[in-house]
Amino acid sequence: MTRKTLDDLKAKNRAWAAGKVAADPGFFKRLEGQQAPEYLWIGCADSRVPANEIVGLDPGELFVHRNVANLAPPQDANYLSVLQFAVDVIRVKHILVVGHYGCSGVAAAVDGQRRGLVDHWLHPIREVHHEHRHELAELPDEKTRWDRLVELNVMRQVKNVASDVFVMDAWRRGQPLSVHGWVYTLGTGLVTDMGVTISGPDDLSDFVG
Repeated sequence: MTRKTLDDLKAKNRAWAAGKVAADPGFFKRLEGQQAPEYLWIGCADSRVPANEIVGLDPGELFVHRNVANLAPPQDANYLSVLQFAVDVIRVKHILVVGHYGCSGVAAAVDGQRRGLVDHWLHPIREVHHEHRHELAELPDEKTRWDRLVELNVMRQVKNVASDVFVMDAWRRGQPLSVHGWVYTLGTGLVTDMGVTISGPDDLSDFVG
């Protein structure tokens, strides 16, 4: 990245900040106080999927964790730290697991190529692919199979989040908390609710994903 490009980014930052102040003079002063978002977004690191913009929320209104292919692996300390902070400290009310059609991470998990360390990270998707291999094999083409695998991956990560001890403990103490699964469509800018919301242990015991 050239110096000019970095200067362009800094200029855009100043224009953005000035626009915020012009529309709401107290905006940044309020942000200095305390963040109290009601939502945790667990999404893909893909640059085409900007969390706040998709749902029209300002800074301070959405707590965000992003990684390749929107995974919520129970052995990942980074994700677990974000989850615990969101649930125990910020006390969010909703956790949104958001995948997107055309996810290159999901495709990379099953296309047979080797890329290095990321192959280990994507292993949970290969497990989902194996478990649903018969359903996926019946679909008419590769794009349809990958899109369905995106959906299945979201459902599995919803189950992972809802099964975590931090979430279970929150439910036990009566804290209102729901885990939702969404998929974003790059070509339209719209999210689709997968209808797999889990709001307590009873929902989790009936969940198939």
